[in-house]
Amino acid sequence: MDTIGARFRLRLLPALLTAAGVVLLGTGLLSYTSAIEQPPPPLSLASFEPLPTISTTVTLPPPGETVEPTFPADRVVTRVVVRRLGIDLPIMLQNDDEHGAFPLCDVALYLPFMGQPGQGRATYLYAHAREGMFLPLLTESRRNGGQRMIGWTVEVYTSDDWKFLYKITEVRRHTKSLVAAIEADWESVWLQTSEGPLESSTKLQVVADFDSAERADPADAHPKAKPRVCT
Repeated sequence: MDTIGARFRLRLLPALLTAAGVVLLGTGLLSYTSAIEQPPPPLSLASFEPLPTISTTVTLPPPGETVEPTFPADRVVTRVVVRRLGIDLPIMLQNDDEHGAFPLCDVALYLPFMGQPGQGRATYLYAHAREGMFLPLLTESRRNGGQRMIGWTVEVYTSDDWKFLYKITEVRRHTKSLVAAIEADWESVWLQTSEGPLESSTKLQVVADFDSAERADPADAHPKAKPRVCT
């Protein structure tokens, strides 16, 4: 990345976003991921078709050597798995015009202005703290500050059939800002959920750093998302 672009992303962009009110409280993005609450009445949506597999020619490395993924411009995250917590969710980009601004249930969502796996910056995923979603992250974070999660693996699948493996390195409780994630200049994935039911509730961020990447079975990389409106 050129020096001017890096300077904009690392210095000017966080400042502008902070000045514009991109914080975790009030009406900011992260106020949307509400914590434990009464289940809303289900409102079914049409199934969200997984992104198509990108046709690429892959040259396998000689035995004993590893292969590193390149970064295609149209790569996006499609699935997140934390096996130690029983988390396994399709990932999608929420269309506010179609689904409204309040995050959907039964899926994880990603921030489009953040990074994607392999881009060398933070990929940012968020979901409600509800059963079948990111509630296990919140529950575990309340046990000794979530320190038992350090070293656990987070699997992130992508639309071009890669599986990126990350190791949890930090549990950030009671957070109120996106700036640290925006300024992260290393390959990482950030998982976020709410610590309470109110718009003013603080947020939990679980940070995992890149460990390795491998080719994935297309069936594993393209789960069929079935988002549900939850209010």
